[in-house]
Amino acid sequence: MKVHHLNCGTMRLPGAPLVCHVLAVETGNGLVLVDSGFGTKDIAEPARRIGGIRHLIRPALDLRETALHQIRQLGFRAEDVTHIVVTHFDADHVGGLADFLDARVHVTAAEARGALSPATRLEKGRYRRTQLSHHPKLVRHDPTGEQWRGFAAAEQLTEIDDGLVLVPMPGHTRGHAAVAVDAGDHWVLHCGDAFYHPGTLDRATHVPASLRIQERLVAHDIKALRANQDRLAELREGDQAHLMVVCAHDPALFEAARARGESAR
Repeated sequence: MKVHHLNCGTMRLPGAPLVCHVLAVETGNGLVLVDSGFGTKDIAEPARRIGGIRHLIRPALDLRETALHQIRQLGFRAEDVTHIVVTHFDADHVGGLADFLDARVHVTAAEARGALSPATRLEKGRYRRTQLSHHPKLVRHDPTGEQWRGFAAAEQLTEIDDGLVLVPMPGHTRGHAAVAVDAGDHWVLHCGDAFYHPGTLDRATHVPASLRIQERLVAHDIKALRANQDRLAELREGDQAHLMVVCAHDPALFEAARARGESAR
């Protein structure tokens, strides 16, 4: 499958420039997005749709960065996006869903419960129901019993196409997941917010204090988050020729992934 790497939301957390790394995957069943970044409606109504957190993360809110604009630049239409697989329902990952009304939105059942029926103070504060007011066509998944590279549960999303795998990685949110995509000569493992910075995995690169603090403050289950990070660190130290581990917000990982994707074409 042909994978395009898109930045759908430049942000500026104190001491840490960030991106919203979205995948646009050309499959035999249409264009598939992994996450959606900020959308056109977020830019039009940031106070209502993003809320007060926008003053901390300071999103650029540039229409040229929306997934809708960028797929059009690639020659696609909104209707060509048939499926969107989301890592979790935080505002900077699902704001663009409303730009693709025909798409089926795939998510873990646990994440859907957390967003639609929040049970904790953190859940009640983090999810923006206004971003889901268009009633997206949710497809809930409950991956069990199938391992993927050391993770206990995974689900092959064969209803979309071969080469797409949903891998639960709870911790950042209740039902957070990673998405693995077969890019031909290598796999891309989009880990969402399972980590923010490569230094979290390699233990050598400095991680900005703002990211360390943010990670802990918004973690649903910090122990589960750390356990998944340990496994990701092992994976990243392994066969890097055939597996690229990326997160949603690190600019360097985003640029490296985009450069690798362009060189393969």
